[in-house]
Amino acid sequence: MSEPHPLVLQLRFTRREFRRGLRGVSDADGAIRLGPMNCIAWNVGHLAWQEQRYFVSIGQERTPYPDVAAAYEYGAPGSTPRLRDTLAAWKAITAEADPWLDTLTSELLAETPVRRGKPLATTFGNRLQRTIYHYWFHTGENLAIRQTLGHDRHWLAWVPAECVRAG
Repeated sequence: MSEPHPLVLQLRFTRREFRRGLRGVSDADGAIRLGPMNCIAWNVGHLAWQEQRYFVSIGQERTPYPDVAAAYEYGAPGSTPRLRDTLAAWKAITAEADPWLDTLTSELLAETPVRRGKPLATTFGNRLQRTIYHYWFHTGENLAIRQTLGHDRHWLAWVPAECVRAG
């Protein structure tokens, strides 16, 4: 088997960084909402929803976790789920998406998906890039939540020391 497309490799790197930003977050802290922001656990469920929508529902024409779609879709009301539950759903959905992602070529990424007999507005490649960018947005949001909650800065270990001010 050939190596996955470079954008798929970028998505996998992005997922790993997203997961690294969750290390040490308890269910209790994962469910805290600060002002208008969603909680960390909801953000995990939201990204699980996006992966399922783009790479399983649209890419593979099936939706194995409709409860995730209902609870975390764009515009869904905020909630405070348990992090362990949303992370389990995220792991299951990304496992469902990965075999399909491994089949993507530059040609397939340029295709416009069809849903219910109608072409969608964006290509598979657009959706893959949008997902990568969306992960980085929520990675930053989650780290801001952690900082506001007073978490030890060990989760910043991946940031070069010269980028982190003491105090």
